[in-house]
Amino acid sequence: MKNYSKLTPEGVRDVLFDQCRAHREAQRRLTAIFTRRGYREVITPGLEYYDVFSLPGAAIPQQEMYKTIDGGGRLLVFRPDSTLPIARMAAARLQGLRRPIRLYYSQSVYRTWPELSGRSHELPQMGVELLGASGLRADLEVIGAAIEALKAVAGDYRIELGHAGLFRHLVERLGLSPEAREEIRATIETKNYGALGGLLDPLGDSTEAKALRRLPRLFGGEEVLSEAESWNLDGGAAEALGYLRTLYTALQEMGLGQRLMVDLGLVQRNDYYTGVVFSGYVQGRGGPVLTGGRYDGLCALFGPEMPAMGFAMDMDAAAGLLEPHMSRENGVQVLVHGEPGFEPQAQQELLRRTAEGQICEGSVWETLTEALEYARAGGIPTVALVGETVKTIDVEEVKDEAAANCTDKGQA
Repeated sequence: MKNYSKLTPEGVRDVLFDQCRAHREAQRRLTAIFTRRGYREVITPGLEYYDVFSLPGAAIPQQEMYKTIDGGGRLLVFRPDSTLPIARMAAARLQGLRRPIRLYYSQSVYRTWPELSGRSHELPQMGVELLGASGLRADLEVIGAAIEALKAVAGDYRIELGHAGLFRHLVERLGLSPEAREEIRATIETKNYGALGGLLDPLGDSTEAKALRRLPRLFGGEEVLSEAESWNLDGGAAEALGYLRTLYTALQEMGLGQRLMVDLGLVQRNDYYTGVVFSGYVQGRGGPVLTGGRYDGLCALFGPEMPAMGFAMDMDAAAGLLEPHMSRENGVQVLVHGEPGFEPQAQQELLRRTAEGQICEGSVWETLTEALEYARAGGIPTVALVGETVKTIDVEEVKDEAAANCTDKGQA
């Protein structure tokens, strides 16, 4: 039997050194943005009951979830999504709060993807949820926060807008089964034109079928909305297009210019979206680094109805964008070494220096010669030798313990 003790499971990885610094910096920047905008942090459990993610109209495919069983035999999953648990939490614990409720989170979600897909199974995210507010002002508030988050980690970004209601109303008019609807959604999402044609050909030449065939090709500026409006759709589809134009115009007035695009093929995989959906892209990244949208019916699955909108940023992507531009981490400046019998005093000296802001290490070596060799190999310029007094030794000026003992730059 193969021993996996030195390996990480497929789809996850260790994060080291500068990557950790970049993650923490991205987290710091987004935390500052969200708190300044009045959002308060929440954390949901890493383990949830399977039932939270299997509700009609909001189910996550069970093959994408990591599952386990608790002591009572109940089925649990490792959190595959943050929005559903927050909707559960809002229904159970936040009903007494004044609305709107502004929440933000920083936590990982876990999804299992097909082998060799190249997608991470553990995805750290930061995001916001605005609960209890609807309409243009609320949508601009959330998208505005998303834009600010993108600007915090990238100089060049793009926002793509769509509307979940357009796809939803088109497939409802065609009377498709849930399975057929999801097949069509997947082919539009991946812009698989050949497969989409094969699914739509049996549906004839209805206005709705023609519109669905065009959705993945409709990407660009205002001309995209103009073409879609020329289809003369009615009912909910027409309302979705009308609102999308209103929102597009308002965002242009915010000065987004060419950074704002319309993508009518933007059909989010999560079926709980009901209104505007959006994605954020940055230069050099093939996929979206941020996704979000409006989900007005989700909270009602857990309790009282409450309109809501939010987004999540991929923090691996955010850290990857920041890492090349971060300054090098300051190296260790001083190695504090205690002479035999002065080990406690060495620790006191170390505490004093770190309190002053110096970056120091405590020596774990038995002899000064070993400490000097370690400092030289690690590029540490100074050794503080603690005995009856504290000597400051320039590592490059001495070669061994005897020379160090002859070198005394005075008390530090």
